[in-house]
Amino acid sequence: MSSVIIPFHLPLPKVLPTIEGNLDYRIRRDQLLQINEALAFSGLEDQFIEADLQRWTKGQKQVSAKDQQQHQLHSRRALRCNIGRMLLHEGYREFAARLADSPLHQFFCGISEVDRVCVPSKSALQRYATWWTEAEVRQLCGQLLQTGAQAPQKLRLPESVDLETCFLDTTCVAANIHYPVDWVLLRDATRTLMKAVQLIREQGLKHRMEAPEIFITRLNQLCIEMTHTRAKEDSQRQRKKTLRKMDKVVGTVAAHARRYRKLLDEQWELTEWTRPQTEQVLRRMDQVLEQLPKARQQARQRIISGQLVDNQEKILSLYEREVRVIVRKKAGAEVEFGNTLLLGENPQGLILDWELFKESAPADSRLLPRSAQRMKKVFGPVLKAIGTDRGFDSAANQEALEDDGIYNGVCPRSPQQLQERLGSWKFRKMQRRRSQTEGRVAILKNMFIGRPMRSKGFQSRELTVAWAVLTHNLWVMARMSLAAQAQQKLAA
Repeated sequence: MSSVIIPFHLPLPKVLPTIEGNLDYRIRRDQLLQINEALAFSGLEDQFIEADLQRWTKGQKQVSAKDQQQHQLHSRRALRCNIGRMLLHEGYREFAARLADSPLHQFFCGISEVDRVCVPSKSALQRYATWWTEAEVRQLCGQLLQTGAQAPQKLRLPESVDLETCFLDTTCVAANIHYPVDWVLLRDATRTLMKAVQLIREQGLKHRMEAPEIFITRLNQLCIEMTHTRAKEDSQRQRKKTLRKMDKVVGTVAAHARRYRKLLDEQWELTEWTRPQTEQVLRRMDQVLEQLPKARQQARQRIISGQLVDNQEKILSLYEREVRVIVRKKAGAEVEFGNTLLLGENPQGLILDWELFKESAPADSRLLPRSAQRMKKVFGPVLKAIGTDRGFDSAANQEALEDDGIYNGVCPRSPQQLQERLGSWKFRKMQRRRSQTEGRVAILKNMFIGRPMRSKGFQSRELTVAWAVLTHNLWVMARMSLAAQAQQKLAA
């Protein structure tokens, strides 16, 4: 099947109203209009849609022009809605409401028409968020940076994007979980299972038991009792005593949940649910029931036996299995729970490379060669200098950078070697600039990814990071262009 974009006229948008007296609105408007021009006139948007058409038409014998036109329209809206939602850092429901009452965002997302405005629902926005894979978004981000380096005029940039210098740093992308206290996991399991049982009972399938709400209340009372044990003289004995009570309640809850799970699986046709709806409830229960024995054993081992559990074996959340313990040893964040993220930015503040780790990340010194190889694969052999903190330093990295002809701006671990390197003006300059990468990490996490990230599951979090990087780079380019235009006006 052909994947050539069918040219057609987009709906005529409404004229944006003139808003005076609000500087923040004007800044946001100018940024969105600048991003709109960058996507439209650089050809990146068409390349993205064409790649999506290749995937969509693959394996199909024949696709009508009308169906392809509709797919192109939704593909364009998906790209712009994802970027617009990331810029505002809003959820699907909030952004759907924003689209309904904001002519500016209606124009940017391509839903503004003269006679009507068809706003996508929160479910449509959620489908748009997974319209492309992480690899496809990463490819678009690479194309954006290459276009900025080779043809900056297409993106309205005052200067070419610098692909020769990169500053690396790592951070933790915190998961959306509460602090992983062992006995709180038992409370989470009870709430999830009993709420599922309550849904099943509302469909008319019942088995003899107390009301599900009673078990939730009973365990909540024990959780309150557990928090108060710290103030008692025999706190250790009271904690063990309370945990045994909680464990007994959870055992009863698990037995009831298994009976109701079997009852629903066998007699789901008697309910108002379809089989896919039934499977959703069953998966929700299975996710907890599979981990509950290990969570109970973990709580008994840590509280009753007083034994430590290895981080690799520890359950941190019943709902996020790919969350890891990350020891940061920083003020206010001695230990964090989430996934390690490697970031590489250029002197202009654009993110050139990133990697989110599903498992525990290797040492920083082992991440540098991986990042350099990825950038070489995307941009070619253009990298000339790398600057990092001392965690990335190793003898192997020093030799590899020298062999590749890349300037070594990595802070040495050895104090003597550091003293020698400080005699170089270039090294001092790169180290001063390298310290600003901490600010770039904070901007990406606070303004685009979110703290904590709301996405569930590692694949979803990985995709969210890719969209955040793409949106961040478009935002930085828009600011660069607007700053240059402002200087030209002052000079005129």
